[in-house]
Amino acid sequence: MDGDPAVDSELDTFSLILPLPYRIAFILVLGVWAWGVNLHYLYLLKIDVPTLIKYPTRSSSPLPHHQRTYALATTIALPLILSLLFFWTLTRGRASYVLAWDIIPQSYLFLLFLAFLIPYKRLSPNGRYRFLTTLKRISIGGIAETQDGKFGDILLADVLTSYAKVLGDFFVSLCMFFTAGRSSTDKPDRGCGGQYIVPIIISIPSLIRLRQCLIEYMRVRNNPQPMSGQGWGGQHLANALKYSSAFPVIILSALQRGYDPNKIGLSETGLFRLWLFSVFLNSLYSFYWDVAKDWDLTLFPSILSLISPTTSSNPYTPLTPRASSASSSSYPLSPPASPSLPRSLRPPSPSPHSQHPWGLRRHTHFHTPLIYYTAIVIDLLLRFTWSLKLSPHLDHWNDLEGSIFVMEVLEVVRRWVWIFFRVETEWVRVRGGVGVQEEMLLAPL
Repeated sequence: MDGDPAVDSELDTFSLILPLPYRIAFILVLGVWAWGVNLHYLYLLKIDVPTLIKYPTRSSSPLPHHQRTYALATTIALPLILSLLFFWTLTRGRASYVLAWDIIPQSYLFLLFLAFLIPYKRLSPNGRYRFLTTLKRISIGGIAETQDGKFGDILLADVLTSYAKVLGDFFVSLCMFFTAGRSSTDKPDRGCGGQYIVPIIISIPSLIRLRQCLIEYMRVRNNPQPMSGQGWGGQHLANALKYSSAFPVIILSALQRGYDPNKIGLSETGLFRLWLFSVFLNSLYSFYWDVAKDWDLTLFPSILSLISPTTSSNPYTPLTPRASSASSSSYPLSPPASPSLPRSLRPPSPSPHSQHPWGLRRHTHFHTPLIYYTAIVIDLLLRFTWSLKLSPHLDHWNDLEGSIFVMEVLEVVRRWVWIFFRVETEWVRVRGGVGVQEEMLLAPL
């Protein structure tokens, strides 16, 4: 097989160095390290993440949670490095050897899976057990009650949405490994197992979050004594709509990959335009939700106030006293204008950002507003990485294996940044205002 042109033409240089199973392993290990950094920096800001996710108090170990996470990350990273070095030594960059030795990277993925199951005390057993029980609950779209760790369920389910394509690649890797005459280190066949299997797997994380949102909506509707300020649950329906907007993108992407005009009934150009509209809508809606809802920032009302100075200074119109309490994302109510005075003599209404930096909120924990503005820009850019397909010079960039890997890593990085501000926002809601703010009222875009 060595030197076979058919083999060499299938595997590019990147795949020879980092085959698909190793790319999956790298991103999974990266996620553990990223979570450790999240815990560490938030710990330095005196934000108690274990309390927010209702993590059981431990009296046996004096180590902070981030140090135990670093220990776990180191334990799974060292075998990955050794496995890669051993793989490179055996294959020496030859395509036939890379295909023949796929058992090595697959063995590491198997060991990585076992690392979360083996009850070894030095590998943060409590944390791994909590992760597995939470994963089991949310895998069918379940969500705990607030006092039982609802925020942790939401956090993990949102992280899974960023790992959706990695999960799809994991299935492809297993499918190719167990298919006779195939190798998991070969060029990925994302049609392995059927044209729609991988799209279905990719859509599972969004389905999980969709069901969680509907469960939360039903809890609000069925609560005989709703908490003041909860509203009617409209925000949960709006959040469910956001996750639903991912399904057209997934379906249309699958149809483009296996385009058949006889079955679809659309031209390739028409299908691409429909995909472009769907992905733009999903990205814009998701970006808005990240900034305005997940992070409780006032960027969009502040922009509206610049465009239309006569816009109401209180875009989040409170319907109950609870909604206008001193929470992290509420605005001061404008003083009533006296009808007896002409408009020119009435006192000006306070701007929505009069008590905090422009576009942010009243209560913040990060040291400078620049951090928030940088996070907004990063989130915007990484939400719209698909736009590279629109460039005539980069239209094929997204189809290269190295490019797909970079996009998956960038999505994990975006989620890593998102976690900092999502956890900080939850801390502000719980500790920065009056009581626990379970739900903000819907605000106009």
